[in-house]
Amino acid sequence: MELQLLLVLFIGWASAMYDSKDDVVELTSANFQKQVINDDSIWIVEFYAPWCGHCKSLVPEYKKAAKALKGLVKVGAVDMTQHQAVGQPYNVQGFPTIKIFGGDKKKPTDFQGARTAQAFIDAAVNELKKTAQARLGGKSSSSGSDSGSRGGKGGNDVVELTDSNFEELVLNSKDLWLVEFFAPWCGHCKNLEPHWKTAATELKGKIKLGALDATVHSVTASKFNVRGYPSIKYFGPGEKSVEDAVDYDGGRTSGDIVQWALQKVTENLPAPEVQQATSQEVVEEACKDKQLCIVSFLPHILDCQSKCRNDYLALLKELADKYKKNIWGWVWTEAGQQPELEEAFGIGGFGYPAMIAVNSRKMKFSTLTGPFQKDGISEFLRALSYGKGKTSSVKGEKFPKVAKVDAWDGKDGVLPESDDIDLSDVDLDDDVKEKKTEL
Repeated sequence: MELQLLLVLFIGWASAMYDSKDDVVELTSANFQKQVINDDSIWIVEFYAPWCGHCKSLVPEYKKAAKALKGLVKVGAVDMTQHQAVGQPYNVQGFPTIKIFGGDKKKPTDFQGARTAQAFIDAAVNELKKTAQARLGGKSSSSGSDSGSRGGKGGNDVVELTDSNFEELVLNSKDLWLVEFFAPWCGHCKNLEPHWKTAATELKGKIKLGALDATVHSVTASKFNVRGYPSIKYFGPGEKSVEDAVDYDGGRTSGDIVQWALQKVTENLPAPEVQQATSQEVVEEACKDKQLCIVSFLPHILDCQSKCRNDYLALLKELADKYKKNIWGWVWTEAGQQPELEEAFGIGGFGYPAMIAVNSRKMKFSTLTGPFQKDGISEFLRALSYGKGKTSSVKGEKFPKVAKVDAWDGKDGVLPESDDIDLSDVDLDDDVKEKKTEL
């Protein structure tokens, strides 16, 4: 069974899903700023990958919406395999991601509706009304309250924190937290409130956002030496103490908050395990649903004993941690242990150690041609993360079979003992005499 790997990094193998005949505007790194950001029009923008099944299913409905909205709201699409930099500022992490760029282009909103033409049209009309109302100077139909309550009511994903629940919800939690300490009369706090709510929704499931009225719950606020408003503090994973609080130093827009928080989420991701390719199941489990699978071929244990091998494995673990945000799979095997893997990827010509990065969905791979050292491998992986690097086709156009082998026991290699020949019953002198007689 072939591994089901998703790839954004190898580019040029799939054509865009929209063309000039469609009402969907093709957006690129070259025109996005001018077409979307610097334009007064409202935009619905899809960030997609041509290989993505959900993206392909979306095409007909998206085209219908673009045709219906022509002249009212502009509809565009960005091929992220070709223009990855366009989506980076907006934390595009899955496909398709759809955002609406309304009156404030610096703060696009996520489209959360059904993926139908009617849902896109409804969202566009709502954005039109909101933008027109803002330009007119009117107020939103949903008025806020200055009662001091900022948390979890009416669809709000901000958790309301108090003196009585702070320790249980935040300090004793294993979750990541961003906590705002505010005062109801504080103007900066009021300005921050909608951004804080938006960020809480976007970050749901990744990091929790809370708010504590420091004028009411002064015991907790004093523990963290809160002297100004708003004060924002970050709490990392695992059980925490007051000393573990870190001052937030990012911007005050929802985009700034989300970007800062996602960086913390990435930093706290566990490093992927570097597993030995002992069977087909192990390799599939390690690389399933990953963008790429990094496969290393280490020297035979007799050529590189336990210390040498452990040094290589430590290097691979370090690099797996460094590039963990790419969510790649990592496996290794010993020279000669998986002959079909070596043949499929042409490893014999490079010697050991060797490394390849494979996209088994496309049956394409890249080979490390530089030194198998930290700098050489890091340069190779960095190029992959930007979608660069020479690719080759997997021999046979299918993922090779992985043989079932024993896992390395962590010990040095030992040459097999040869059987000793017992010569005690052989009279060599008599044998020599017989030979002389014959001569």
